[in-house]
Amino acid sequence: MKNKPFTIKTMTPSELDIVVDWAAKEGWNPGLSDAKCYYLADPNGFLMGYLGDEPIASISVVKYNDTFGFLGFYIVKPQYRGLGYGWQIWQAGLQYLHGCNIALDGVVAQQGNYKKTGFKLAYRNIRFAGSGGGTVPELSHIVPINTVPLAMLFNYEQEFFPANRNNFLSEWVNQPNSHALAVIEAGQIEGYGVIRPCQNGYKIGPLFANTVQQAQQLFQALRAKTLPCDTVFLDVPEVNDAAVTLAKRHGMLPTFETARMYTIETPNLPLDRIYGVTSFEIG
Repeated sequence: MKNKPFTIKTMTPSELDIVVDWAAKEGWNPGLSDAKCYYLADPNGFLMGYLGDEPIASISVVKYNDTFGFLGFYIVKPQYRGLGYGWQIWQAGLQYLHGCNIALDGVVAQQGNYKKTGFKLAYRNIRFAGSGGGTVPELSHIVPINTVPLAMLFNYEQEFFPANRNNFLSEWVNQPNSHALAVIEAGQIEGYGVIRPCQNGYKIGPLFANTVQQAQQLFQALRAKTLPCDTVFLDVPEVNDAAVTLAKRHGMLPTFETARMYTIETPNLPLDRIYGVTSFEIG
């Protein structure tokens, strides 16, 4: 093993598919079309570590602009952990994002290590799981997002994320077998959400809304796209009490948690209107 060189390369789309499979084995339950969407966010922001010809480590370091990046997919194959390969690819990832405020959603086991490398806790995210199905609200102001100009979506999204991610969003709201819905009031978007198929069940994310009622209506409309036998997941910022209450009201139970952490500062985002996180991998 020690005689083989360790090299770090920018991933191809097919290599990102490999990493999504690794994430599934770690229990992260990625979406079936996540890889294609994530790659569009920053094709240079996915690194793979090779030991000889074998891929053994990964990290995503999506650089949205010169000031903000998001770190995820930090994985080393189990048999190669504790040998320094993870540290090497971690350092390569941080170098790519040098000068940026870097965010991540850290699993509980790694949060101490992230703090040692300069990440500071902002708040916790809680993954809730519950059953699918239910009835669709009879509301004319909830419409498929593909009936809304993309420019309107991009404009609404600006408040909820620290940087432009329009390339990613264009693909995210049009994933195969997913559903994206928007709340339209007075000709403007007041909220939107996406539900997508995952290796296990479905995830709702994002779920952004200007009011609790709109979030509730969007949640019901999205969940109704699934069957009662399906499992639906919602990743909620714990600091949004109304979002936690919404999840619990629908019989959802906490199954997993992460810590949203930043290296420089916590962006001023409207957390009281974020009822569901888009993605733990790229923000």
